[in-house]
Amino acid sequence: MESVPAIFAGMVFALFGGALLTWTGTRLRRREPVARSVNPVASAALASVAGAVALILGVYCLTRL
Repeated sequence: MESVPAIFAGMVFALFGGALLTWTGTRLRRREPVARSVNPVASAALASVAGAVALILGVYCLTRL
């Protein structure tokens, strides 16, 4: 019963991280801004780091079952 919240949290983190990394990569490949009115390099770096951290947290939650 205690593993259900860990599975849910892990899946949410993993899906969010994967989606954010995919979205950021697609925006960069099309040479479109990741965020408006922000330095393009900083916004891409911050979005990439946030996506990677979320993905790592998801994998961590799923391996702790």
